[in-house]
Amino acid sequence: MTPLSTGDPESIGGYTLLGRLGAGGMGVVYLGVSASGRQVAVKLVHGPYAQEEEFRTRFRQEIAAARRVSGAFTAPVVDADPDADRPWMATLYVPGLNLAEVVQRDGPLSQRQLRALGLGLTEALRDIHRAGLVHRDLKPGNVLMTEDGPRVIDFGISHASDNQSLTATGRMIGTPPFMSPEQLASPRDVTSASDVFSLGSLLVFAAAGTGPFDADSPYITGYQVVHGTPDLGGVPEALLDIVERCLHKDPAARPELTDIYRMLLALPESDVTGSLKTGLSTKPGSRPTSRSVTTGSTGASTATGTGTGTGTGTGQRRRARMLLTGLGAVLVVAGLGVGVGVYVSDPDTTTIASDATGTATARAASLPAGWRPWQTKLRYAVKGVPLDYDSPGCVPEGSALFCGGTGFTAARVDASSGRTMWRTGTRPQGAQPIGVRDGLVYMPEQPDDKTRRVVALDADTGHRRWQRDISLSEEAVLYDGGLLTLSPDYSSFVAYGPSGKELWRAPSLDEYCTPTALGGVPYALCSKGTEPGQAPVELMRLGPGSLAETATLPKKAEALGAVGGQPLFLAPQTAKDVYDAGYERPYNALLRVNSKTGQVRRIPLAHPLTGAATLVHGVVYFVRSNGSVTAVSADSGKQLWQKVADMESLSAPAVSATYKRVYFSNRFGRLLALDSRTGAEVWRTSALDDPGDKAQDYPPRVLLVKDAIVATAGDTAFSRSPAGPF
Repeated sequence: MTPLSTGDPESIGGYTLLGRLGAGGMGVVYLGVSASGRQVAVKLVHGPYAQEEEFRTRFRQEIAAARRVSGAFTAPVVDADPDADRPWMATLYVPGLNLAEVVQRDGPLSQRQLRALGLGLTEALRDIHRAGLVHRDLKPGNVLMTEDGPRVIDFGISHASDNQSLTATGRMIGTPPFMSPEQLASPRDVTSASDVFSLGSLLVFAAAGTGPFDADSPYITGYQVVHGTPDLGGVPEALLDIVERCLHKDPAARPELTDIYRMLLALPESDVTGSLKTGLSTKPGSRPTSRSVTTGSTGASTATGTGTGTGTGTGQRRRARMLLTGLGAVLVVAGLGVGVGVYVSDPDTTTIASDATGTATARAASLPAGWRPWQTKLRYAVKGVPLDYDSPGCVPEGSALFCGGTGFTAARVDASSGRTMWRTGTRPQGAQPIGVRDGLVYMPEQPDDKTRRVVALDADTGHRRWQRDISLSEEAVLYDGGLLTLSPDYSSFVAYGPSGKELWRAPSLDEYCTPTALGGVPYALCSKGTEPGQAPVELMRLGPGSLAETATLPKKAEALGAVGGQPLFLAPQTAKDVYDAGYERPYNALLRVNSKTGQVRRIPLAHPLTGAATLVHGVVYFVRSNGSVTAVSADSGKQLWQKVADMESLSAPAVSATYKRVYFSNRFGRLLALDSRTGAEVWRTSALDDPGDKAQDYPPRVLLVKDAIVATAGDTAFSRSPAGPF
């Protein structure tokens, strides 16, 4: 700490200032004390930046981000005023040197210290990511070394999942030696995996005293991060596997924090003699023989010895310097520390860096054979009176798509090219298939105002195998044993097998009932009265000749599916009928039904949620019309993350386990990818040039064929790479 200078304020926000802790390009950090004696670190913005509305907005985001994170390894915000003449923020003062200062004073850390540092940083990042944030500037200067473990500070450039990024196109803010390749190449698109890369770089610095991509200038360093191999000389052998995996160029190939934590726990708690790769001197400040590692898109690692060189080689550094000459980049000070932001103005350079990460991801994808991006129309001109269900769409089966649209009953579309293999029917009905099973495509069909039926089409040829009349108002559904329908006179539930043979019937109640399948099991949802939602919902188990009451659920409860074989419902906070435009009913609990005992377990939500709810892989996604997405655990009801995207009318989600992403489409064909673990935006695309004249009328849909994204907007179907718009 240094004494206050002339012109420094004596107090800020009621905190008496004792001295300066540090200063940067955008402000000063003071040590302050409250009236009760609590010490705080007060960050005060420089006057000129206080006049910039964009900076004030960024500072508000920093405050909001830091307040959302509370853990043993972060410094909490205790007070702030972003609207003051000179905005300021006070965090709990954590005495101690930062990691850069510790390494400079004492040399690289021992293996025992590295293990403790890694565990603490992994826990800190876990808390940060659980709050829906990506730190984006994890570097030695932002890690305070205290007696009870490391503390991560400075959320000045963190990206909150519920705030639109203020980073302009082609601009990135951070510290090049510790930034990820994707942060340099496409700063808007970083995810929590970017912090994992920074963690790997930071551990190398702590182990060796220098970073894995250090070079003569920030520009060359940035090039090395994107294209070069990391120099891992000085890293203990026991830590090499962890570091190599963290520094993978492909974000999808980096380990999860839980895996890193597990690997760190497995390391010896005491220092191990001779644990370094070489037998050279390991006294503080020394650097043994260099080790570089090439990590490609396949995840394989190739170790190469480079003697006593730098790990990249003089020739490589000279070439990198030549490639970066004339980029027109400028440096700015980021946050209030010493972080550097790089502005890349050359479009070709940005494209090269972007392709480096995008291509690696695309190679790792499992795509239909011969796949390429495509677009096709689901609309054909036919004669006849239009009968439009306003719900066209596609369902996948293997590497094929089966679609409904306007002017035909069904079509088979090649998921690799978008080519129509066959098309059948002339009724312009516009409906999505019920499903595909056992070589049959099941479609709804309504030949006239008094008749509605389900038709079974041969999946290979489109030829009609059989058809059965069903009720005019209720949908047919597939369950594990066949097709479940409601008879035309509403008197009974009817199940059909693949041949069209009736398997069994079950009586329907003298009330409003609809068939459904939850976890592959046939059920009926019944409600007394003539209209749905006007009475409590009776969940009835269906079988040959039987309709067995299983559980009673609240009025307007909404079925989601099943978790672990148990039906799952949403419980409304209010069942009141509201007819205001744009009204979205709030739900405040999940209801899980034991299918054997009928017991209903109520799982409260942290706060009421609105929007269309979809259950996928044990997570309930609430999607609001304004673009807000909230992910909730179906087991605990705990909110996992929330993202407020500036895209309205999003589709129901499609979730990729391979990429750990959640995909959405909107009515105009714009795609959005969020990190399924944190909700952070990974990428987005522009809208389709011409989604057709039904874009406002038809709901958007998105699905996956293997890892390829297929979406519909209006009467257009299209397929895009899961790697994003690279």
